[in-house]
Amino acid sequence: MSAISIILVILVAFLAGMEGILDEFQFHQPLVACTLVGIVCGHPTEGIILGGTLQLMALGWANIGAAVAPDAALASVASAIIVMKGIGGATSSSDVINAAISTAVPLSVAGLFLTMICRTIAIPMVHAMDAEAEKGNIRGVEAWQIAAICLQGIRIAIPAGMLCAIPAESVKKILESMPSVVAGGMAVGGGMVAAVGYAMVLNMMATKEVWPFFILGFCLAALGQLTLISLGLIGLAMALIYLGLKEAGSKGGNSGSGDPLGDILNDYE
Repeated sequence: MSAISIILVILVAFLAGMEGILDEFQFHQPLVACTLVGIVCGHPTEGIILGGTLQLMALGWANIGAAVAPDAALASVASAIIVMKGIGGATSSSDVINAAISTAVPLSVAGLFLTMICRTIAIPMVHAMDAEAEKGNIRGVEAWQIAAICLQGIRIAIPAGMLCAIPAESVKKILESMPSVVAGGMAVGGGMVAAVGYAMVLNMMATKEVWPFFILGFCLAALGQLTLISLGLIGLAMALIYLGLKEAGSKGGNSGSGDPLGDILNDYE
């Protein structure tokens, strides 16, 4: 990696760390972060493949109450750097990507530890903001706010810089010396990521109203002639039809709930 690429990777890591808190431009999402790292390193295809695979796993990650989801920012940036450094050796790109995917979950847990440290450091910053607010110093409050957000960016930028400092030859040697049994296990684990991600999402969304759509989509996906674009358009059409029926039911003045599919299912119970 050239010096310019390293600087750009650290910048992407910094933005991903901040976006893990802000959620404005979604730089912390695997598909975005891995793609950007791939672009600045000259390997956009591998970055998109890695980001798309990790994104399926991150679909089920959400902060609920006091439960904090695994850190997608560190997992995305660090695994992308591993892939960029591992490409070009005797190991194939698919093996490198599978190896990076296997490190994503441990890295996300490490990211949780780092964000806990940052949030602990941010506590006195909040008191400093309170003091500035009592003085009526709005600029002082904003300055401490920006500093606290930048702290979240630094927690990803520093590990990214440390990974970039590791020679690419060392990463390649580690990947090339990996036993075939371990490489095969990583390939299987990488293939399971998509299933686990979708299962987590289904577990949160599963209701009697959406199961018929899932069953229909499962059957349509088995048709080889249908592409992902056509499946997406079919899903969009069904969603629009469902919303139209729901709106019509709510305006009809009947005793139903306004959910046509839910009313039909309730009649069979």
